[in-house]
Amino acid sequence: MDKPSTNHRLGALGRQLFGASSDRLQENSLFDIVNAIRQAKDDRNITGIVLDLKNFTGADQPSMRYIGKALREFRDSGKPVFAVGENYSQGQYYLASFANKIWLSPQGQVDLHGFATNGLYYKTLLDKLKVSTHVFRVGTYKSAVEPFIRDDMSPAAREADSRWIGELWQNYLHTVSANRQISPQQLFPGAQAIIDGLTSVGGDTAKYALDHKLVDALASSADVEKALTKQFGWSKTENNYRAISYYDYSLKTPADTGGTIAVIFANGAIMDGEETPGNVGGDTTASQIRDARLDPKVKAIVLRVNSPGGSVNASEVIRAELAAARAAGKPVVVSMGGMAASGGYWISTPANYIVASPSTLTGSIGIFGVINTVENSLSSIGVHSDGVSTSPLADISMTKALSPEVQQMMQLSIEYGYKRFITLVADARKRTPEQIDKIAQGHVWTGEDAKANGLVDSLGDFDDAVVAKAAELAKDAVAKAAELAKLKQWHLDYYQDEPTVLDMVMDSMTGSVRAMLPEAIQAMLPAPLVSAANTVKAEGDKLAAFNDPQNRYAFCLTCANVR
Repeated sequence: MDKPSTNHRLGALGRQLFGASSDRLQENSLFDIVNAIRQAKDDRNITGIVLDLKNFTGADQPSMRYIGKALREFRDSGKPVFAVGENYSQGQYYLASFANKIWLSPQGQVDLHGFATNGLYYKTLLDKLKVSTHVFRVGTYKSAVEPFIRDDMSPAAREADSRWIGELWQNYLHTVSANRQISPQQLFPGAQAIIDGLTSVGGDTAKYALDHKLVDALASSADVEKALTKQFGWSKTENNYRAISYYDYSLKTPADTGGTIAVIFANGAIMDGEETPGNVGGDTTASQIRDARLDPKVKAIVLRVNSPGGSVNASEVIRAELAAARAAGKPVVVSMGGMAASGGYWISTPANYIVASPSTLTGSIGIFGVINTVENSLSSIGVHSDGVSTSPLADISMTKALSPEVQQMMQLSIEYGYKRFITLVADARKRTPEQIDKIAQGHVWTGEDAKANGLVDSLGDFDDAVVAKAAELAKDAVAKAAELAKLKQWHLDYYQDEPTVLDMVMDSMTGSVRAMLPEAIQAMLPAPLVSAANTVKAEGDKLAAFNDPQNRYAFCLTCANVR
Protein backbone atom coordinates (compact mmCIF):
# COMPACT_ATOMS: atom_id res chain seq x y z
CA MET A 1 0.00 0.00 0.00
CA ASP A 2 1.07 3.62 -0.44
CA LYS A 3 0.26 5.12 2.93
CA PRO A 4 2.94 5.18 5.63
CA SER A 5 1.91 2.59 8.19
CA THR A 6 1.13 3.16 11.84
CA ASN A 7 2.92 -0.03 12.93
CA HIS A 8 6.34 1.62 13.12
CA ARG A 9 4.90 4.09 15.63
CA LEU A 10 4.38 1.28 18.14
CA GLY A 11 8.15 0.83 18.35
CA ALA A 12 9.38 -1.03 21.41
CA LEU A 13 5.87 -1.09 22.92
CA GLY A 14 4.56 -3.10 20.00
CA ARG A 15 7.44 -5.56 20.14
CA GLN A 16 6.97 -6.05 23.88
CA LEU A 17 3.23 -6.62 23.52
CA PHE A 18 3.24 -8.79 20.42
CA GLY A 19 6.77 -10.06 20.02
CA ALA A 20 9.14 -9.17 17.20
CA SER A 21 7.11 -7.68 14.41
CA SER A 22 9.13 -9.69 11.93
CA ASP A 23 7.46 -12.83 13.27
CA ARG A 24 4.25 -12.00 11.44
CA LEU A 25 3.20 -10.96 7.99
CA GLN A 26 1.62 -7.60 7.43
CA GLU A 27 0.78 -5.12 4.73
CA ASN A 28 3.72 -2.84 4.08
CA SER A 29 3.87 0.81 3.14
CA LEU A 30 5.64 1.67 -0.10
CA PHE A 31 7.06 4.84 1.41
CA ASP A 32 8.17 3.14 4.63
CA ILE A 33 10.09 0.58 2.56
CA VAL A 34 11.74 3.19 0.35
CA ASN A 35 12.60 5.41 3.32
CA ALA A 36 14.12 2.43 5.14
CA ILE A 37 16.30 1.53 2.13
CA ARG A 38 17.47 5.12 1.76
CA GLN A 39 18.21 5.41 5.46
CA ALA A 40 20.12 2.11 5.36
CA LYS A 41 22.20 3.42 2.46
CA ASP A 42 23.68 6.07 4.74
CA ASP A 43 23.73 3.90 7.87
CA ARG A 44 27.28 2.73 8.63
CA ASN A 45 25.88 -0.23 10.57
CA ILE A 46 24.15 -1.57 7.46
CA THR A 47 26.50 -3.18 4.93
CA GLY A 48 24.00 -4.85 2.60
CA ILE A 49 20.39 -5.84 1.96
CA VAL A 50 18.92 -9.33 1.67
CA LEU A 51 15.64 -9.56 -0.23
CA ASP A 52 13.74 -12.53 1.19
CA LEU A 53 10.65 -12.31 -0.99
CA LYS A 54 8.83 -15.55 -0.23
CA ASN A 55 5.94 -13.75 1.47
CA PHE A 56 5.72 -10.90 -1.04
CA THR A 57 2.39 -11.30 -2.83
CA GLY A 58 2.98 -8.60 -5.43
CA ALA A 59 2.27 -4.95 -6.15
CA ASP A 60 1.68 -2.69 -9.11
CA GLN A 61 4.64 -1.99 -11.40
CA PRO A 62 5.07 1.70 -10.49
CA SER A 63 5.36 0.79 -6.80
CA MET A 64 7.90 -1.97 -7.46
CA ARG A 65 9.78 0.32 -9.83
CA TYR A 66 10.01 2.93 -7.06
CA ILE A 67 11.38 0.35 -4.62
CA GLY A 68 13.79 -0.77 -7.33
CA LYS A 69 15.01 2.79 -7.73
CA ALA A 70 15.86 2.90 -4.02
CA LEU A 71 17.62 -0.48 -4.27
CA ARG A 72 19.66 0.82 -7.20
CA GLU A 73 20.67 3.87 -5.17
CA PHE A 74 21.69 1.51 -2.36
CA ARG A 75 23.81 -0.55 -4.77
CA ASP A 76 25.39 2.58 -6.24
CA SER A 77 26.60 3.50 -2.76
CA GLY A 78 28.83 0.41 -2.86
CA LYS A 79 26.63 -1.83 -0.71
CA PRO A 80 25.40 -5.12 -2.20
CA VAL A 81 21.84 -6.39 -2.54
CA PHE A 82 21.15 -10.14 -2.49
CA ALA A 83 17.90 -11.91 -3.40
CA VAL A 84 17.12 -15.32 -1.94
CA GLY A 85 14.20 -17.57 -2.73
CA GLU A 86 12.99 -21.11 -3.14
CA ASN A 87 10.80 -19.86 -5.98
CA TYR A 88 10.09 -16.49 -7.54
CA SER A 89 6.69 -15.35 -8.67
CA GLN A 90 6.51 -12.73 -11.39
CA GLY A 91 6.25 -9.87 -8.89
CA GLN A 92 8.95 -11.31 -6.63
CA TYR A 93 11.29 -11.70 -9.57
CA TYR A 94 10.73 -8.08 -10.67
CA LEU A 95 12.16 -6.88 -7.33
CA ALA A 96 14.82 -9.60 -7.24
CA SER A 97 16.14 -8.39 -10.60
CA PHE A 98 17.43 -5.23 -8.89
CA ALA A 99 19.80 -7.34 -6.75
CA ASN A 100 23.51 -7.84 -7.37
CA LYS A 101 23.02 -11.57 -7.04
CA ILE A 102 19.97 -13.85 -7.18
CA TRP A 103 20.00 -17.26 -5.50
CA LEU A 104 17.41 -19.91 -6.35
CA SER A 105 16.75 -23.26 -4.72
CA PRO A 106 17.89 -26.25 -6.83
CA GLN A 107 14.24 -27.38 -6.75
CA GLY A 108 12.80 -23.95 -7.48
CA GLN A 109 11.59 -21.98 -10.47
CA VAL A 110 11.21 -18.45 -11.81
CA ASP A 111 7.56 -18.26 -12.81
CA LEU A 112 7.33 -15.94 -15.80
CA HIS A 113 4.08 -16.26 -17.70
CA GLY A 114 2.83 -12.79 -18.68
CA PHE A 115 -0.11 -10.69 -17.53
CA ALA A 116 -3.83 -11.35 -17.70
CA THR A 117 -6.95 -9.50 -16.72
CA ASN A 118 -10.00 -11.60 -15.91
CA GLY A 119 -13.34 -10.77 -14.38
CA LEU A 120 -16.60 -12.48 -13.52
CA TYR A 121 -19.69 -12.00 -15.69
CA TYR A 122 -23.16 -12.30 -14.18
CA LYS A 123 -25.70 -12.04 -17.02
CA THR A 124 -26.77 -15.68 -16.99
CA LEU A 125 -26.92 -15.68 -13.19
CA LEU A 126 -29.03 -12.52 -13.17
CA ASP A 127 -31.29 -13.99 -15.87
CA LYS A 128 -31.79 -17.16 -13.84
CA LEU A 129 -32.61 -15.07 -10.80
CA LYS A 130 -34.94 -12.98 -13.00
CA VAL A 131 -33.13 -9.81 -11.98
CA SER A 132 -33.76 -6.86 -14.30
CA THR A 133 -30.55 -4.95 -15.02
CA HIS A 134 -30.81 -1.34 -16.15
CA VAL A 135 -27.54 0.01 -17.54
CA PHE A 136 -26.78 3.62 -18.36
CA ARG A 137 -23.39 4.57 -19.77
CA VAL A 138 -21.38 6.83 -22.04
CA GLY A 139 -18.17 5.62 -23.66
CA THR A 140 -17.43 2.95 -26.25
CA TYR A 141 -14.75 1.44 -24.00
CA LYS A 142 -16.54 1.86 -20.65
CA SER A 143 -16.63 -1.86 -19.98
CA ALA A 144 -17.30 -1.75 -16.24
CA VAL A 145 -20.99 -2.49 -16.90
CA GLU A 146 -20.33 -5.52 -19.07
CA PRO A 147 -20.38 -8.07 -16.21
CA PHE A 148 -24.06 -7.19 -15.67
CA ILE A 149 -25.16 -7.45 -19.32
CA ARG A 150 -22.80 -10.02 -20.87
CA ASP A 151 -21.22 -13.38 -20.16
CA ASP A 152 -17.96 -12.40 -21.86
CA MET A 153 -15.91 -9.40 -22.97
CA SER A 154 -17.14 -7.27 -25.83
CA PRO A 155 -14.85 -7.00 -28.89
CA ALA A 156 -14.20 -3.32 -28.08
CA ALA A 157 -13.18 -4.13 -24.51
CA ARG A 158 -10.97 -7.00 -25.66
CA GLU A 159 -9.20 -4.77 -28.19
CA ALA A 160 -8.64 -1.98 -25.67
CA ASP A 161 -7.49 -4.23 -22.83
CA SER A 162 -5.15 -6.19 -25.11
CA ARG A 163 -3.38 -2.95 -25.99
CA TRP A 164 -2.62 -1.68 -22.51
CA ILE A 165 -1.92 -5.07 -20.92
CA GLY A 166 0.56 -5.74 -23.72
CA GLU A 167 2.29 -2.45 -22.97
CA LEU A 168 2.50 -3.33 -19.26
CA TRP A 169 4.13 -6.65 -20.14
CA GLN A 170 6.65 -4.99 -22.43
CA ASN A 171 7.53 -2.53 -19.65
CA TYR A 172 8.04 -5.48 -17.30
CA LEU A 173 10.29 -7.30 -19.77
CA HIS A 174 12.41 -4.26 -20.59
CA THR A 175 12.96 -3.33 -16.92
CA VAL A 176 13.85 -6.84 -15.77
CA SER A 177 15.98 -7.73 -18.79
CA ALA A 178 17.93 -4.48 -18.42
CA ASN A 179 18.53 -5.29 -14.74
CA ARG A 180 19.72 -8.78 -15.64
CA GLN A 181 21.72 -7.55 -18.65
CA ILE A 182 20.02 -9.95 -21.01
CA SER A 183 17.61 -9.39 -23.88
CA PRO A 184 13.81 -9.36 -23.43
CA GLN A 185 13.70 -12.32 -25.83
CA GLN A 186 16.08 -14.29 -23.61
CA LEU A 187 14.06 -13.37 -20.54
CA PHE A 188 10.77 -14.53 -22.05
CA PRO A 189 11.16 -16.23 -25.45
CA GLY A 190 7.49 -17.22 -25.62
CA ALA A 191 5.42 -20.12 -24.34
CA GLN A 192 6.56 -22.75 -26.85
CA ALA A 193 10.23 -21.75 -26.60
CA ILE A 194 10.02 -22.06 -22.81
CA ILE A 195 8.44 -25.50 -23.14
CA ASP A 196 11.18 -26.54 -25.59
CA GLY A 197 13.84 -25.20 -23.22
CA LEU A 198 12.38 -27.09 -20.28
CA THR A 199 12.16 -30.24 -22.39
CA SER A 200 15.87 -29.98 -23.17
CA VAL A 201 16.73 -30.00 -19.45
CA GLY A 202 14.25 -32.71 -18.54
CA GLY A 203 11.78 -30.30 -16.94
CA ASP A 204 14.34 -28.97 -14.44
CA THR A 205 13.00 -25.43 -13.91
CA ALA A 206 15.93 -24.37 -11.73
CA LYS A 207 18.51 -25.42 -14.33
CA TYR A 208 16.50 -23.66 -17.02
CA ALA A 209 16.57 -20.44 -14.97
CA LEU A 210 20.33 -20.72 -14.43
CA ASP A 211 21.10 -21.60 -18.06
CA HIS A 212 19.09 -18.60 -19.30
CA LYS A 213 20.75 -16.25 -16.76
CA LEU A 214 17.52 -15.56 -14.92
CA VAL A 215 19.42 -16.28 -11.69
CA ASP A 216 23.08 -16.25 -10.71
CA ALA A 217 23.37 -19.41 -8.65
CA LEU A 218 21.46 -22.44 -7.41
CA ALA A 219 21.88 -22.99 -3.70
CA SER A 220 20.11 -24.69 -0.82
CA SER A 221 19.04 -22.64 2.18
CA ALA A 222 22.07 -23.95 4.09
CA ASP A 223 24.42 -22.86 1.30
CA VAL A 224 22.78 -19.42 1.14
CA GLU A 225 23.13 -19.04 4.90
CA LYS A 226 26.79 -19.97 4.65
CA ALA A 227 27.40 -17.39 1.90
CA LEU A 228 25.55 -14.65 3.79
CA THR A 229 27.43 -15.49 6.97
CA LYS A 230 30.68 -15.04 5.08
CA GLN A 231 29.39 -11.69 3.82
CA PHE A 232 27.90 -10.31 7.05
CA GLY A 233 29.25 -12.43 9.91
CA TRP A 234 27.49 -14.66 12.44
CA SER A 235 25.19 -13.60 15.26
CA LYS A 236 25.35 -15.96 18.25
CA THR A 237 22.30 -14.37 19.86
CA GLU A 238 20.13 -14.77 16.74
CA ASN A 239 21.81 -18.02 15.65
CA ASN A 240 21.85 -16.69 12.10
CA TYR A 241 23.89 -14.40 9.90
CA ARG A 242 24.05 -10.86 11.30
CA ALA A 243 20.95 -9.00 10.16
CA ILE A 244 18.08 -6.85 11.32
CA SER A 245 14.55 -7.27 9.99
CA TYR A 246 12.97 -4.39 8.11
CA TYR A 247 10.19 -4.45 10.72
CA ASP A 248 12.68 -3.93 13.54
CA TYR A 249 14.72 -1.28 11.76
CA SER A 250 13.70 2.02 13.32
CA LEU A 251 13.00 4.81 10.87
CA LYS A 252 14.24 8.20 11.96
CA THR A 253 11.75 11.03 11.94
CA PRO A 254 13.13 13.75 9.66
CA ALA A 255 13.43 17.23 11.10
CA ASP A 256 10.62 19.60 10.19
CA THR A 257 12.76 22.17 8.45
CA GLY A 258 11.62 24.69 5.89
CA GLY A 259 8.20 25.00 4.32
CA THR A 260 5.71 22.13 4.42
CA ILE A 261 4.54 20.14 1.40
CA ALA A 262 1.41 18.17 2.29
CA VAL A 263 1.17 14.64 0.88
CA ILE A 264 -2.41 13.36 0.71
CA PHE A 265 -3.33 9.82 -0.36
CA ALA A 266 -6.22 8.64 -2.54
CA ASN A 267 -5.62 4.90 -2.39
CA GLY A 268 -8.40 2.48 -3.40
CA ALA A 269 -11.90 2.71 -4.83
CA ILE A 270 -13.52 6.12 -4.29
CA MET A 271 -16.59 5.87 -2.07
CA ASP A 272 -19.09 8.42 -0.90
CA GLY A 273 -18.68 9.42 2.75
CA GLU A 274 -15.92 8.48 5.16
CA GLU A 275 -12.86 6.38 4.42
CA THR A 276 -12.95 2.64 5.04
CA PRO A 277 -9.96 0.25 4.95
CA GLY A 278 -8.72 -0.09 1.39
CA ASN A 279 -11.02 2.59 -0.02
CA VAL A 280 -10.98 6.36 -0.51
CA GLY A 281 -13.66 8.26 1.40
CA GLY A 282 -14.72 11.37 -0.49
CA ASP A 283 -15.46 13.30 2.69
CA THR A 284 -12.30 12.12 4.46
CA THR A 285 -9.96 13.05 1.61
CA ALA A 286 -11.68 16.38 0.98
CA SER A 287 -11.33 17.22 4.68
CA GLN A 288 -7.59 16.49 4.55
CA ILE A 289 -7.19 18.72 1.50
CA ARG A 290 -9.16 21.47 3.24
CA ASP A 291 -6.92 21.20 6.30
CA ALA A 292 -3.86 21.56 4.07
CA ARG A 293 -5.43 24.54 2.29
CA LEU A 294 -6.15 26.32 5.56
CA ASP A 295 -2.77 25.53 7.14
CA PRO A 296 -0.49 28.53 6.57
CA LYS A 297 2.57 26.30 6.98
CA VAL A 298 1.60 24.22 3.93
CA LYS A 299 3.09 25.72 0.78
CA ALA A 300 2.13 23.01 -1.75
CA ILE A 301 0.06 19.83 -1.97
CA VAL A 302 1.01 16.49 -3.55
CA LEU A 303 -1.96 14.19 -4.12
CA ARG A 304 -0.82 10.58 -4.45
CA VAL A 305 -3.47 8.77 -6.51
CA ASN A 306 -3.66 4.98 -6.75
CA SER A 307 -7.30 4.39 -7.58
CA PRO A 308 -9.51 2.81 -10.27
CA GLY A 309 -12.16 5.45 -9.51
CA GLY A 310 -15.62 4.97 -8.09
CA SER A 311 -18.41 7.31 -7.04
CA VAL A 312 -18.83 10.38 -9.26
CA ASN A 313 -20.24 12.33 -6.31
CA ALA A 314 -17.27 11.51 -4.08
CA SER A 315 -14.82 12.20 -6.91
CA GLU A 316 -16.34 15.64 -7.41
CA VAL A 317 -16.20 16.40 -3.68
CA ILE A 318 -12.45 15.69 -3.72
CA ARG A 319 -11.87 17.53 -7.01
CA ALA A 320 -13.70 20.65 -5.83
CA GLU A 321 -11.65 20.83 -2.64
CA LEU A 322 -8.41 20.36 -4.57
CA ALA A 323 -9.45 23.12 -6.98
CA ALA A 324 -10.14 25.38 -3.99
CA ALA A 325 -6.63 24.70 -2.69
CA ARG A 326 -5.12 25.67 -6.02
CA ALA A 327 -7.32 28.79 -6.19
CA ALA A 328 -6.05 29.72 -2.73
CA GLY A 329 -2.52 29.83 -4.12
CA LYS A 330 -1.38 26.37 -3.03
CA PRO A 331 0.31 24.61 -5.97
CA VAL A 332 -1.10 21.12 -6.51
CA VAL A 333 0.87 18.22 -8.01
CA VAL A 334 -0.60 14.77 -8.67
CA SER A 335 1.66 11.72 -8.37
CA MET A 336 -0.01 8.75 -10.06
CA GLY A 337 0.72 5.26 -8.76
CA GLY A 338 -0.38 2.01 -10.35
CA MET A 339 -3.82 3.36 -11.24
CA ALA A 340 -5.34 6.79 -11.60
CA ALA A 341 -8.21 5.83 -13.85
CA SER A 342 -11.73 7.15 -14.34
CA GLY A 343 -12.65 8.77 -11.00
CA GLY A 344 -8.95 8.61 -10.16
CA TYR A 345 -8.34 10.89 -13.14
CA TRP A 346 -11.38 13.05 -12.29
CA ILE A 347 -9.85 14.03 -8.94
CA SER A 348 -6.52 14.76 -10.66
CA THR A 349 -7.86 17.42 -13.03
CA PRO A 350 -7.26 20.50 -10.79
CA ALA A 351 -3.52 19.83 -10.59
CA ASN A 352 -0.92 22.30 -11.78
CA TYR A 353 1.16 19.31 -12.85
CA ILE A 354 0.62 15.55 -13.20
CA VAL A 355 3.41 12.96 -12.97
CA ALA A 356 2.67 9.36 -14.01
CA SER A 357 4.77 6.23 -14.26
CA PRO A 358 5.15 4.66 -17.72
CA SER A 359 3.14 1.71 -16.32
CA THR A 360 0.39 3.74 -14.65
CA LEU A 361 -3.11 2.86 -15.87
CA THR A 362 -5.01 6.10 -16.33
CA GLY A 363 -7.65 7.73 -18.51
CA SER A 364 -10.83 5.61 -18.63
CA ILE A 365 -12.75 8.86 -18.96
CA GLY A 366 -16.36 7.75 -18.94
CA ILE A 367 -19.37 7.31 -16.67
CA PHE A 368 -21.94 4.59 -16.08
CA GLY A 369 -24.84 3.70 -13.83
CA VAL A 370 -26.36 0.33 -12.97
CA ILE A 371 -29.68 -0.28 -11.22
CA ASN A 372 -30.89 -3.82 -10.60
CA THR A 373 -34.54 -4.48 -9.81
CA VAL A 374 -36.04 -7.75 -8.57
CA GLU A 375 -39.74 -7.42 -9.42
CA ASN A 376 -39.62 -10.54 -11.62
CA SER A 377 -37.62 -12.48 -9.03
CA LEU A 378 -40.24 -11.75 -6.40
CA SER A 379 -43.10 -12.45 -8.78
CA SER A 380 -41.69 -15.91 -9.53
CA ILE A 381 -42.10 -16.85 -5.86
CA GLY A 382 -45.48 -15.18 -5.42
CA VAL A 383 -44.39 -11.84 -3.97
CA HIS A 384 -45.65 -8.63 -5.58
CA SER A 385 -45.15 -4.93 -4.93
CA ASP A 386 -47.79 -2.23 -5.38
CA GLY A 387 -48.54 1.25 -4.11
CA VAL A 388 -49.25 4.83 -5.11
CA SER A 389 -47.02 7.82 -5.83
CA THR A 390 -47.48 11.47 -6.71
CA SER A 391 -45.16 11.15 -9.71
CA PRO A 392 -43.52 8.44 -11.81
CA LEU A 393 -40.20 9.84 -10.58
CA ALA A 394 -41.11 9.12 -6.96
CA ASP A 395 -41.82 5.44 -7.45
CA ILE A 396 -38.25 4.14 -7.41
CA SER A 397 -37.73 0.81 -5.69
CA MET A 398 -35.66 -2.27 -6.37
CA THR A 399 -38.90 -4.26 -6.00
CA LYS A 400 -40.52 -2.49 -8.97
CA ALA A 401 -39.64 -2.04 -12.62
CA LEU A 402 -38.10 1.33 -13.41
CA SER A 403 -40.55 3.66 -15.10
CA PRO A 404 -39.62 5.05 -18.55
CA GLU A 405 -39.39 8.48 -16.94
CA VAL A 406 -36.85 7.32 -14.35
CA GLN A 407 -34.78 5.58 -17.03
CA GLN A 408 -34.79 8.72 -19.16
CA MET A 409 -33.77 10.87 -16.18
CA MET A 410 -30.97 8.45 -15.35
CA GLN A 411 -29.56 8.44 -18.88
CA LEU A 412 -29.69 12.24 -19.02
CA SER A 413 -27.81 12.37 -15.71
CA ILE A 414 -25.13 10.02 -17.02
CA GLU A 415 -24.76 11.99 -20.25
CA TYR A 416 -24.46 15.24 -18.31
CA GLY A 417 -21.85 13.66 -16.05
CA TYR A 418 -19.81 12.59 -19.06
CA LYS A 419 -19.96 16.07 -20.60
CA ARG A 420 -18.93 17.49 -17.24
CA PHE A 421 -16.02 15.03 -17.08
CA ILE A 422 -14.61 15.83 -20.52
CA THR A 423 -15.12 19.56 -19.94
CA LEU A 424 -13.11 19.36 -16.71
CA VAL A 425 -10.35 17.49 -18.53
CA ALA A 426 -10.42 19.85 -21.50
CA ASP A 427 -10.15 22.93 -19.29
CA ALA A 428 -7.35 21.38 -17.24
CA ARG A 429 -5.35 20.15 -20.23
CA LYS A 430 -6.02 23.25 -22.38
CA ARG A 431 -7.80 21.26 -25.09
CA THR A 432 -11.29 21.35 -26.57
CA PRO A 433 -14.00 18.95 -25.34
CA GLU A 434 -14.07 17.46 -28.84
CA GLN A 435 -10.34 16.69 -28.66
CA ILE A 436 -10.73 15.06 -25.24
CA ASP A 437 -13.77 13.08 -26.37
CA LYS A 438 -11.61 11.36 -29.00
CA ILE A 439 -9.24 9.99 -26.34
CA ALA A 440 -11.96 9.49 -23.71
CA GLN A 441 -14.93 7.14 -24.30
CA GLY A 442 -13.75 5.06 -21.35
CA HIS A 443 -10.43 4.20 -23.04
CA VAL A 444 -7.68 3.06 -20.64
CA TRP A 445 -4.18 4.38 -21.34
CA THR A 446 -0.78 3.53 -19.92
CA GLY A 447 1.27 6.42 -18.57
CA GLU A 448 3.32 6.49 -21.76
CA ASP A 449 0.24 6.79 -23.96
CA ALA A 450 -1.34 9.29 -21.57
CA LYS A 451 1.76 11.48 -21.92
CA ALA A 452 1.52 11.25 -25.72
CA ASN A 453 -2.18 12.14 -25.54
CA GLY A 454 -1.57 15.11 -23.25
CA LEU A 455 -3.36 13.66 -20.22
CA VAL A 456 -0.26 13.88 -18.00
CA ASP A 457 2.68 16.28 -17.97
CA SER A 458 5.65 13.99 -17.41
CA LEU A 459 6.74 10.42 -16.73
CA GLY A 460 8.48 9.77 -13.44
CA ASP A 461 7.81 8.76 -9.85
CA PHE A 462 6.90 10.26 -6.50
CA ASP A 463 10.31 11.88 -6.08
CA ASP A 464 9.89 13.67 -9.39
CA ALA A 465 6.44 14.87 -8.35
CA VAL A 466 7.75 16.22 -5.06
CA VAL A 467 11.28 17.37 -5.83
CA ALA A 468 11.24 18.36 -9.45
CA LYS A 469 7.91 20.09 -9.58
CA ALA A 470 6.17 20.75 -6.26
CA ALA A 471 9.11 22.71 -4.91
CA GLU A 472 9.46 24.56 -8.20
CA LEU A 473 5.77 25.48 -8.39
CA ALA A 474 5.77 26.52 -4.76
CA LYS A 475 8.89 28.61 -5.25
CA ASP A 476 7.22 31.94 -4.53
CA ALA A 477 5.38 30.69 -1.42
CA VAL A 478 8.34 28.72 -0.10
CA ALA A 479 10.74 31.55 -0.91
CA LYS A 480 8.55 33.95 1.08
CA ALA A 481 8.23 31.52 3.97
CA ALA A 482 11.97 30.88 3.87
CA GLU A 483 12.61 34.62 3.84
CA LEU A 484 10.40 35.21 6.89
CA ALA A 485 11.66 32.15 8.77
CA LYS A 486 15.22 32.33 7.43
CA LEU A 487 14.84 28.82 6.06
CA LYS A 488 16.17 27.34 2.84
CA GLN A 489 14.61 23.86 3.07
CA TRP A 490 11.23 22.12 2.98
CA HIS A 491 9.80 18.89 4.38
CA LEU A 492 6.92 16.51 3.66
CA ASP A 493 3.90 16.11 5.90
CA TYR A 494 2.00 12.86 5.20
CA TYR A 495 -1.68 13.50 5.85
CA GLN A 496 -3.69 10.67 7.34
CA ASP A 497 -6.00 10.31 10.29
CA GLU A 498 -3.93 10.11 13.45
CA PRO A 499 -4.59 6.78 15.19
CA THR A 500 -4.97 6.54 18.92
CA VAL A 501 -2.76 4.16 20.89
CA LEU A 502 -5.74 1.78 21.03
CA ASP A 503 -6.10 1.99 17.24
CA MET A 504 -2.44 1.11 16.79
CA VAL A 505 -2.66 -1.78 19.27
CA MET A 506 -5.76 -3.14 17.54
CA ASP A 507 -4.10 -2.74 14.14
CA SER A 508 -1.12 -4.74 15.34
CA MET A 509 -3.36 -7.45 16.81
CA THR A 510 -5.62 -7.75 13.79
CA GLY A 511 -2.58 -7.70 11.53
CA SER A 512 -1.38 -10.85 13.28
CA VAL A 513 -4.79 -12.47 12.97
CA ARG A 514 -5.11 -11.54 9.31
CA ALA A 515 -1.72 -13.08 8.66
CA MET A 516 -2.37 -16.33 10.50
CA LEU A 517 -6.05 -17.02 9.83
CA PRO A 518 -5.95 -17.12 6.03
CA GLU A 519 -3.00 -19.53 6.11
CA ALA A 520 -4.82 -21.78 8.58
CA ILE A 521 -7.95 -21.84 6.44
CA GLN A 522 -6.13 -22.14 3.14
CA ALA A 523 -4.14 -25.11 4.40
CA MET A 524 -7.42 -27.05 4.63
CA LEU A 525 -8.72 -26.09 1.19
CA PRO A 526 -7.71 -27.21 -2.31
CA ALA A 527 -5.65 -24.56 -4.09
CA PRO A 528 -8.20 -24.04 -6.91
CA LEU A 529 -10.95 -23.40 -4.34
CA VAL A 530 -8.77 -20.88 -2.49
CA SER A 531 -8.09 -19.06 -5.75
CA ALA A 532 -11.78 -19.02 -6.65
CA ALA A 533 -12.76 -17.79 -3.19
CA ASN A 534 -10.24 -14.96 -3.39
CA THR A 535 -11.59 -13.96 -6.81
CA VAL A 536 -15.19 -13.94 -5.57
CA LYS A 537 -14.21 -11.91 -2.50
CA ALA A 538 -12.36 -9.36 -4.63
CA GLU A 539 -15.37 -8.98 -6.92
CA GLY A 540 -17.64 -8.58 -3.91
CA ASP A 541 -15.42 -5.90 -2.41
CA LYS A 542 -15.65 -3.90 -5.65
CA LEU A 543 -19.44 -4.14 -5.74
CA ALA A 544 -19.66 -3.12 -2.08
CA ALA A 545 -17.86 0.13 -2.90
CA PHE A 546 -20.71 1.26 -5.18
CA ASN A 547 -22.59 3.71 -2.94
CA ASP A 548 -22.99 6.84 -5.06
CA PRO A 549 -26.24 8.66 -4.10
CA GLN A 550 -27.10 9.16 -7.79
CA ASN A 551 -25.87 5.73 -8.92
CA ARG A 552 -23.25 7.37 -11.15
CA TYR A 553 -19.79 5.85 -11.33
CA ALA A 554 -16.48 6.67 -12.98
CA PHE A 555 -14.76 3.33 -12.39
CA CYS A 556 -12.26 1.21 -14.33
CA LEU A 557 -13.10 -2.40 -13.51
CA THR A 558 -10.46 -4.06 -15.69
CA CYS A 559 -7.69 -1.86 -14.23
CA ALA A 560 -8.25 -3.52 -10.87
CA ASN A 561 -8.18 -7.06 -12.33
CA VAL A 562 -4.60 -7.29 -13.65
CA ARG A 563 -2.77 -10.40 -12.47
